[in-house]
Amino acid sequence: MKTTPDNAHPIPDLSGLSTAEMRAVISGLQQQLDSKEEALRNHQVQLEQRDRAIRSRDTRIEILEELLRHKKIQQFAASSEKRPHQIMLFDEAELEVEIDELRDQLPDDVEEEDAPPRTRKRRQRGFSDKLLRERIELTLSDEEKAGATKTFFTKVKEELEFIPAQLKVLEYWQEKAVFEQNGEERLIAAARPTHPLGKCTATPSLLAYLITSKYADGLPLYRQEQMLKRLGHEISRTSMADWIIRLDNVFKPLMNLMRETQNGSDYLQADESRIQVLKEDGKRAQSDKWMWVTRGGPPGQPSVLFEYDPSRGGKVPVRLLDDFSGILQADGYSGYGKVCRDNNLTRIGCWDHARRKFVEASKAAAPTSKKGHPLKADVALSHIRKLYAVEKAARDLSDAQRYRVRQEKSLPLLATFKAWLEKNASKVLKGSLTRKAMDYTLNQWEYLMGYCERGDLKISNAGAENAIRPFALGRKAWLFADTPQGANASATCYSLVETAKANDLEPSAYIHHVLERIAEADTVEKLEALLPWNVELAASKKVSQYG
Repeated sequence: MKTTPDNAHPIPDLSGLSTAEMRAVISGLQQQLDSKEEALRNHQVQLEQRDRAIRSRDTRIEILEELLRHKKIQQFAASSEKRPHQIMLFDEAELEVEIDELRDQLPDDVEEEDAPPRTRKRRQRGFSDKLLRERIELTLSDEEKAGATKTFFTKVKEELEFIPAQLKVLEYWQEKAVFEQNGEERLIAAARPTHPLGKCTATPSLLAYLITSKYADGLPLYRQEQMLKRLGHEISRTSMADWIIRLDNVFKPLMNLMRETQNGSDYLQADESRIQVLKEDGKRAQSDKWMWVTRGGPPGQPSVLFEYDPSRGGKVPVRLLDDFSGILQADGYSGYGKVCRDNNLTRIGCWDHARRKFVEASKAAAPTSKKGHPLKADVALSHIRKLYAVEKAARDLSDAQRYRVRQEKSLPLLATFKAWLEKNASKVLKGSLTRKAMDYTLNQWEYLMGYCERGDLKISNAGAENAIRPFALGRKAWLFADTPQGANASATCYSLVETAKANDLEPSAYIHHVLERIAEADTVEKLEALLPWNVELAASKKVSQYG
């Protein structure tokens, strides 16, 4: 055996080996080398698997941290979509300049005088001329004005006085006359006024007050019970709830007529919101049920109709829009797809929903990501803001002119935005709020472009959302409905209140007007006269008398 330095392995002497023995030694060495290479490959695979696991873990942590920030923002932060760190594309002054530039670039067939006037909202001074007024004269004594050549009055100030509500008992005394004829007495009594509920101790004015207080002002019945008790008479919330539920059947023919009129239009907006109903058959008390809303109607006949249903399935809009044919605007919820397919409806999307997803992504972004380059969510929002700037510039134009503006201004902006989304979506982490917002926008793109097809269509579903907002706010006060009958009655009352608002009628005055007349509305013509667009209330009645 040959000798080697102290730090090296001894080199075996192979000179005396035969060919077969040499081959055996070489084969053994090759096996050792293959074994070491296999071990090295396995080790590399293990390292790659560990790296992938670490990257996957880091990605999941990043997404969970973003979701945690998002949940904290939802729970504790203001709900406004304005961002304190928005990039310059969001600067209001710059946006106003952009709107002015859009005004200057209106199509040739739009005259300058047709563009929206640049007015500032002025603060109201004094009190409305619709309020009741009482003149109070501050007079001089006879001694003070003795010898004066003339006297006159000047108004020196105005004050607003509150007249507390009060309860009054109406006593109905029925006159009766007795006639004698052929030795027999015949009795005639004066006609009694009709009441929408028949036998009921509440007048139409009190019923209108209860409905308006709960469904327009968000006062639950237990609070109204306390308020009425302070006014001198206690009415149990059970009695009030029973009256409202019974009125649902009274209002039903009017609601059917409103639904028929609304479905006769060619453009509707739809939305839905959760409601908790405790005693729904086959459903747990804690499970979600749904309040659906549709907004629209022929020109000059707007209506906002609510409908309760324990299901959120596509069968509900199919039932509500059974005889509707036209354009349906809604968010990306798949439940509206069935009615669009079955009724051959044209569906358009809502840019408010798409924008809101990018706002949530921007708010929930990690603080470190907000330094340096702008967030992709903020860049997307800048594209969307340009679309809204076009709508603001064309707000007061005619439908034909607005259509022209959208074709020349909005469509190029939409094309640019879509190209940016397609280029950058794959660069954003899957599962992140920004990626979800981008994917949602691209998946809904066909519907989101729909508003450009006509000048009367809206860029968002805000009309239906604004209509359902009072319900969502009121729900925070009364929390739940006890029975499906109560939920159905609530849907009817919200429909009356919001439809009155849509027709510029004071809700309590309109509901009072209906309650005084609906008991005698025994024909279609009489019912049609009670539709809000056919009702003209005196100016004094447009001021709330019932809360």
